[in-house]
Amino acid sequence: MKRIVTAFVTLFLMTIASPAFAANAQTNTNTDGFFHHFFVQPFSELIIWLAHFFHDDYGLSIMFVTLIVRLLIFPLFANQFKKQKIMQEKMALIKPQIDEIQDKLKKIKEPEKQKELQMDMMQVYKENNINPLAMGCLPMLIQIPIVLGFYSAIRSTPEIATHSFLWFNLGQTDLLVAIFAGAMYVLQFYVTQRYAKKSGTQTESALKQAKIMGMIFPVMMLILSMNAPAALPLYWMTSGFLLTVQTVILHVMYQKSKTRIAANEEVKPAAE
Repeated sequence: MKRIVTAFVTLFLMTIASPAFAANAQTNTNTDGFFHHFFVQPFSELIIWLAHFFHDDYGLSIMFVTLIVRLLIFPLFANQFKKQKIMQEKMALIKPQIDEIQDKLKKIKEPEKQKELQMDMMQVYKENNINPLAMGCLPMLIQIPIVLGFYSAIRSTPEIATHSFLWFNLGQTDLLVAIFAGAMYVLQFYVTQRYAKKSGTQTESALKQAKIMGMIFPVMMLILSMNAPAALPLYWMTSGFLLTVQTVILHVMYQKSKTRIAANEEVKPAAE
């Protein structure tokens, strides 16, 4: 399910970031719809207000609002992270049993015996209170309107395109900003993979799949950024950096929590 959601968001971003769509974004935006009224317009007004506060610095305003957005969805992200870690640890514990059943499934051709083995596998999941189909997609789905609302606000706020930030014009493409945006997601992938290997809770297959996505996503971000106004890769770069920081914080907090629980269990007196 997560892969489907991720693919949907990626496809959506690729569509709205295309040059043809971007050229007509201002005229095609529906300003009367529910999504625009409750998600896009508030972000657009916040960007403009903060830009005036920062003396018409729209680049700084975009970065600051990105920080606000990441802080808003951090509880959802943290809850999703915790559920994923618990699920990964449970799956790691039952991995020998699951591997044994899967090996038998590969060797046995009789449908009836295969069905019995599949029932055995489901029983292992049930005994360990694991639902392999329930991977906590709701927090991700809740984040989508917020993230896309902010994205659409950047794309549809005309004042942004008339201002510059640092060395680049926010309304025009910039190769260096695009490279920075792609590089940020390479860094994010490196950090995520490092903690995944360190935890030892993910299978080799899962790590390989993550590695493939980790190589594809930065390239995709680079291509999108090279064909989008620089305000968008500035947002992607800032969001990627903040997401990386939040990932590190959650890994450290989760590890400290596990260490504290383990220490408490060690000192607990034995029952008489």
